[in-house]
Amino acid sequence: MSLSKGFEIEMYTGTPQGEIVGLSDKIVGALDGFVREPDSRNVEYITKPSHSYEQLLCALLGPRQKLRKFIKQFGDYTLIPGSTLSLGRSDRFFRSDPTNPYHDYIEQTYGTKVVTASVHINIGISDPEILMRACRVIRAEAPLFLALSASSPFLDGKATGYHSTRWGVFPQTPAHVPLFESHAHHIQWVEDQLTAGTMQNVRHLWVSVRPNGDRRPYHLNRLELRICDLVTDPIALLGITALLEARLLQIIENPDIDPLTQSTLSPEELITLTASNEAAAATASLDAPLQHWQDGRTIVARDWIWQMYPEAWAIAKQKGFSCFLSPLRKILREGNEAQQWLQLHAVGVESDRVITQAIIATQEREFELEDKLCSSLMA
Repeated sequence: MSLSKGFEIEMYTGTPQGEIVGLSDKIVGALDGFVREPDSRNVEYITKPSHSYEQLLCALLGPRQKLRKFIKQFGDYTLIPGSTLSLGRSDRFFRSDPTNPYHDYIEQTYGTKVVTASVHINIGISDPEILMRACRVIRAEAPLFLALSASSPFLDGKATGYHSTRWGVFPQTPAHVPLFESHAHHIQWVEDQLTAGTMQNVRHLWVSVRPNGDRRPYHLNRLELRICDLVTDPIALLGITALLEARLLQIIENPDIDPLTQSTLSPEELITLTASNEAAAATASLDAPLQHWQDGRTIVARDWIWQMYPEAWAIAKQKGFSCFLSPLRKILREGNEAQQWLQLHAVGVESDRVITQAIIATQEREFELEDKLCSSLMA
């Protein structure tokens, strides 16, 4: 049986010229399924959990088509790819809900470092101890998923030196998050953070991967991978999700896969190594030299993913979703969105031109998929 999967997708709204414009108050008031972020320039929608990749494809596309249609009422507005304020206005915060005290705290503490767009991938695991072990493994391997998804090389019109500027500057909170040894350890740690004020509420755990559920930290039922930049092409996103699901199925079936028992490094050394790998992946994505969590050996992100691929494919084939894994091969060969944008930038294409081309390509890809796939699936 495959696992249930769902997404939280944050996207920017703005003009075809790439200027990001806040419309979330209008959107959230009128469209079901959309929720506001602290800054009005991006908006989030959440897909219902599903075991079916075909259904997820339509669940990713449907709200975007609805959103595109809705924002046209207010002017020539569109959806803007990328995970940062690529072409400007990172100098100020545009509050979506000026009366919300948690938003006060976020604006005052982090400023526009949090005004990013991303994809959170949620995958269902109901046993809390298996979930904790899965979180340990995926936290050690999260930089690989960032490497595949990086899409934020620009900020305020300039190349920043990062492939994922979003993850390079994002305030991970609290500053030190351990590898949770058990569900009880996780509960105790969260309660301690809330008492100490290092977390404002149970949602205020901003780390690459975390356990999630209806009543955190007590009732948990899914792993939430938070490290990915916005992947605008739904087929590419489903490819990344298929890799994550295949790895989780492998972890569930094999209790020996665990950084706490399988690594030559101590838990503290693993945390340091993971932070260093995340920084490397934010900088160079698929070309980043990473250290493997098992023994600290150096391996390039792209090579590590290629090494994982055959086993992931075998698991996915057995469970009936291997065709959704195949788009990864294209990303590994041709580069992620950030790398493709930087290739254009390197030959003299200005950042605003790169973004305006990406806006058109994103819309065309959505219409193509909607036309080809969702209409036939829904027929």
